[in-house]
Parts: sequence; structure tokens; C-alpha cells
Amino acid sequence: MENLSNGTLSIEVSGHGAELCSIRKNGIEYLWQADPEYWKRHSPVLFPIVGSLWNGVYRYGGKEYAMSQHGFARDMDFRLLEKAGNEVRYRLEADDATLSGYPFRFVLEIGYRLEDNKVHVLWTVHNADSTTMYYQIGAHPAFYYPDFAPATGHRGYFSFGKAQDTVLQKGGAGPDAAMEPVKELEYILIKEKGCADTQTVYRRHLEDGMLPIDTHIFDRDALILENGLVNRVTLHAPSGKPWLALTFDAPEVGLWSPPFRNAPFVCIEPWYGRCDRAGFTGDISGRDWIQSLEAGESARMSYTIEIF
Repeated sequence: MENLSNGTLSIEVSGHGAELCSIRKNGIEYLWQADPEYWKRHSPVLFPIVGSLWNGVYRYGGKEYAMSQHGFARDMDFRLLEKAGNEVRYRLEADDATLSGYPFRFVLEIGYRLEDNKVHVLWTVHNADSTTMYYQIGAHPAFYYPDFAPATGHRGYFSFGKAQDTVLQKGGAGPDAAMEPVKELEYILIKEKGCADTQTVYRRHLEDGMLPIDTHIFDRDALILENGLVNRVTLHAPSGKPWLALTFDAPEVGLWSPPFRNAPFVCIEPWYGRCDRAGFTGDISGRDWIQSLEAGESARMSYTIEIF
């Protein structure tokens, strides 16, 4: 376990899955501590897929491969590359075990950098193969609800921001980017076998820009926001006070807490990809929101957690 502190925040990161395991400010823990009664993880990195495959398999080059939900990276040991100042970085490379179920030679680097009250999460995906590589990558951090009261049904609020077009044209939506409030939410839901119903889009007007969170909001699993609808999600306490926010460029974000469990946490999950749409049986290259890299290419992605 590696520890970083900058006087405002302190974090802990495990080499297993290069997983962020703690975020503390003023003695308060913000990141879920993986109680297996509800969910045994803190903040896994999802790679090389996000979500579930239809019937647990994908197809590539005329062959069929099995892969469990969210891929294998979260359950593998990464090599510590560097720890210096307020940053730590890890690396995972393809090997015989990964190639048997995912036939692409990849290099995945994951880093964490502290800046004031922010944790910058940094990803680099490199295609070390001679052919086009298909992949997805996503985050799954879980945060304690502020002022959690299990006997009540009210958990707080979400609010949402969309980066202004000029910000996006300059290639980013960082934590200090100018945001416009989102007044209407659009989302899809999981249908069956962990896969999405893309035919039904739900719309909800946000009163004063807020989405109330109650014990039934996740009864049908995750809310999936697509098409770059939002670039920032803020979690508010039941009083309305901002608690923490995630800012990202990812085209999708999932909001989730275990259905029917009255769990003390909620996940805010920026994704470059998501689960299959229900019934999908095509090649991996045709999966919804699939990412690709040509031979020798790399992609860099990031998101930021801001603690108020």
C-alpha cells in the first residue's frame, strides 16, 4: 500500500488493481472501505471492458472469448513505476494469462496525483500489438453518503454540470473548467443479464438543478448517462451542502448503489464504454462505445475527484 499526503488530503493506493483505497480530509474518510456485506471494493479500474458482455462472451477474429464483468485489471497486481512528491504510478502489461482471454498486447498505466483538495486519476492505454486494439476503460469509485441516516429514506442530492463548448473545443473539462448547470437528465437502465436497454430513454427535469437520492433510486440498477451529457457530478448532503464532485471528459457516467440494500455509499463512475446492449452478438469492434488504438498508439484519459 502506498500513501500520499499534501497537507489537505491523504490517500492510499494498493498495487492490487492499482486501486485507490482511501481518501481522507480532516480525519474524515470519503471513500467506501469495502465492507463485503455490501460491496467488497473501493474504487476498481475497469479494463479492458466496462460492465457485462451479453451471455458473458465477446467475439473477435471469428473466435469467441469469455470475460467476466468489468474485465480483469481490477484483480491483477500492477508494478509500481514511480512514487515521487504528490504522485504515484503503476503499470500492467499483457502476459500469457491475459492473452488467452484478451488477444491484444497492451500496456496500462494508472496514476494518482494530489493537488490541493483534488485527486487527479490518470490513465494511459498503449497498444503494443501490430493490429488494431479494442478496449474500454472506466472508473468505479464508491463514496460514503454524507450524514448517512439508515432509518430515513433521504440520502442527499446529485447536481450536474456540462462543460461549455469552448472548453471542450480546447480538449478538456478539468476540475476548474467553466460549467453550465444541467436542468434535464436523460439516462438509460440495465435490462437483463447486466446489459443495457438502449431503446428506452428516461427523462427527468431537475428541480433547482438537483436530483434527490432516495433508497429506491437504484432499484433497477445503475443510471447510465450517455453522449457526454454531463462533465461534472456533485454529491450533496441531505442539507444541500456540496460534499464532493467528479469532473471528467468521459462520454458516459454511471450512478450506482446496490439495489434494495440500503447501502451507506454511492458510486459515481466515469466510463469510456459500457456494458453491451441487450442481445448484442456482434464483433467486439461493433460494441457500443468501444475504444480503439492502432498499432503503437497510446491514449491518455483522466478524471478528478474534488473534496469540499
